[in-house]
Amino acid sequence: MRDKPKRWRAASDEVLQMARRSRREMTPAERILWKHLRGREFRRQSPEGRFILDFCAPKSKLAIEVDGSSHDGREEYDRERQAILEAQGWQFLRFSNEDVFKRLPNVLKRIEEALDSTDGIA
Repeated sequence: MRDKPKRWRAASDEVLQMARRSRREMTPAERILWKHLRGREFRRQSPEGRFILDFCAPKSKLAIEVDGSSHDGREEYDRERQAILEAQGWQFLRFSNEDVFKRLPNVLKRIEEALDSTDGIA
Protein backbone atom coordinates (compact mmCIF):
# COMPACT_ATOMS: atom_id res chain seq x y z
CA MET A 1 0.00 0.00 0.00
CA ARG A 2 1.30 3.47 -0.90
CA ASP A 3 2.02 6.04 1.77
CA LYS A 4 -0.44 8.89 2.11
CA PRO A 5 0.71 12.13 0.50
CA LYS A 6 2.99 14.07 2.82
CA ARG A 7 0.48 16.92 3.30
CA TRP A 8 -1.99 14.50 4.92
CA ARG A 9 0.37 12.79 7.33
CA ALA A 10 -0.48 15.20 10.14
CA ALA A 11 -4.24 14.88 9.58
CA SER A 12 -6.14 12.34 11.64
CA ASP A 13 -8.50 9.84 10.04
CA GLU A 14 -11.39 11.87 11.47
CA VAL A 15 -10.17 15.07 9.78
CA LEU A 16 -9.67 13.20 6.50
CA GLN A 17 -13.23 11.84 6.65
CA MET A 18 -14.60 15.31 7.43
CA ALA A 19 -12.68 16.75 4.45
CA ARG A 20 -14.09 14.09 2.12
CA ARG A 21 -17.62 14.79 3.37
CA SER A 22 -17.06 18.55 2.95
CA ARG A 23 -16.01 17.99 -0.68
CA ARG A 24 -19.26 16.15 -1.36
CA GLU A 25 -21.35 18.74 0.46
CA MET A 26 -19.88 22.02 -0.75
CA THR A 27 -22.04 25.11 -0.36
CA PRO A 28 -23.39 26.85 -3.47
CA ALA A 29 -20.84 29.67 -3.02
CA GLU A 30 -17.99 27.16 -2.69
CA ARG A 31 -19.16 25.36 -5.85
CA ILE A 32 -19.14 28.62 -7.82
CA LEU A 33 -15.66 29.54 -6.62
CA TRP A 34 -14.34 26.02 -7.25
CA LYS A 35 -15.41 26.27 -10.91
CA HIS A 36 -12.91 29.12 -11.25
CA LEU A 37 -10.11 27.66 -9.12
CA ARG A 38 -10.24 24.08 -10.38
CA GLY A 39 -7.39 22.97 -12.59
CA ARG A 40 -5.02 25.49 -11.09
CA GLU A 41 -2.79 24.95 -8.07
CA PHE A 42 -5.77 24.86 -5.71
CA ARG A 43 -7.18 22.05 -3.62
CA ARG A 44 -10.63 22.11 -2.09
CA GLN A 45 -11.62 21.13 1.44
CA SER A 46 -8.01 20.29 2.12
CA PRO A 47 -6.75 18.97 5.47
CA GLU A 48 -3.95 20.95 7.06
CA GLY A 49 -3.11 19.26 10.34
CA ARG A 50 -6.26 19.25 12.45
CA PHE A 51 -7.98 21.87 10.28
CA ILE A 52 -9.75 21.83 6.92
CA LEU A 53 -9.22 24.73 4.53
CA ASP A 54 -12.05 25.56 2.12
CA PHE A 55 -9.52 26.11 -0.66
CA CYS A 56 -5.75 26.28 -0.59
CA ALA A 57 -2.78 26.67 -2.87
CA PRO A 58 -0.16 24.70 -0.92
CA LYS A 59 2.80 25.85 -3.00
CA SER A 60 1.93 29.49 -2.30
CA LYS A 61 0.57 28.76 1.20
CA LEU A 62 -2.57 30.71 0.32
CA ALA A 63 -5.80 29.71 2.08
CA ILE A 64 -9.20 30.91 0.93
CA GLU A 65 -12.20 30.72 3.22
CA VAL A 66 -15.79 31.27 2.13
CA ASP A 67 -17.81 32.26 5.19
CA GLY A 68 -21.52 31.65 5.21
CA SER A 69 -24.07 30.95 7.90
CA SER A 70 -22.15 27.85 9.04
CA HIS A 71 -19.55 30.25 10.47
CA ASP A 72 -22.10 32.17 12.56
CA GLY A 73 -21.14 31.85 16.21
CA ARG A 74 -17.74 30.39 15.30
CA GLU A 75 -15.89 33.67 14.84
CA GLU A 76 -13.57 33.08 17.81
CA TYR A 77 -12.71 29.57 16.61
CA ASP A 78 -12.08 30.88 13.08
CA ARG A 79 -9.75 33.61 14.43
CA GLU A 80 -7.79 31.11 16.54
CA ARG A 81 -7.53 28.62 13.68
CA GLN A 82 -6.38 31.34 11.30
CA ALA A 83 -3.78 32.60 13.79
CA ILE A 84 -2.36 29.08 14.23
CA LEU A 85 -2.09 28.54 10.48
CA GLU A 86 -0.68 32.04 9.85
CA ALA A 87 2.04 31.22 12.39
CA GLN A 88 2.89 28.29 10.10
CA GLY A 89 3.25 30.64 7.12
CA TRP A 90 -0.24 30.52 5.61
CA GLN A 91 -1.80 33.67 4.16
CA PHE A 92 -5.61 33.93 4.38
CA LEU A 93 -8.27 35.50 2.23
CA ARG A 94 -11.81 35.48 3.57
CA PHE A 95 -14.91 36.09 1.48
CA SER A 96 -18.56 35.97 2.37
CA ASN A 97 -21.06 33.96 0.37
CA GLU A 98 -22.45 37.31 -0.78
CA ASP A 99 -19.01 38.32 -2.11
CA VAL A 100 -18.91 35.18 -4.23
CA PHE A 101 -22.50 35.54 -5.44
CA LYS A 102 -22.48 39.28 -6.16
CA ARG A 103 -18.84 40.30 -6.61
CA LEU A 104 -17.15 37.25 -8.12
CA PRO A 105 -14.87 39.23 -10.50
CA ASN A 106 -13.52 41.18 -7.50
CA VAL A 107 -13.02 37.96 -5.52
CA LEU A 108 -11.08 36.38 -8.37
CA LYS A 109 -8.98 39.51 -8.80
CA ARG A 110 -8.03 39.52 -5.10
CA ILE A 111 -7.07 35.85 -5.31
CA GLU A 112 -4.92 36.51 -8.37
CA GLU A 113 -3.22 39.44 -6.62
CA ALA A 114 -2.54 37.30 -3.55
CA LEU A 115 -1.05 34.54 -5.69
CA ASP A 116 1.15 37.07 -7.47
CA SER A 117 2.39 38.43 -4.15
CA THR A 118 3.29 34.94 -2.85
CA ASP A 119 5.22 33.80 -5.94
CA GLY A 120 8.56 34.03 -4.19
CA ILE A 121 7.44 32.46 -0.90
CA ALA A 122 7.33 28.76 -1.81
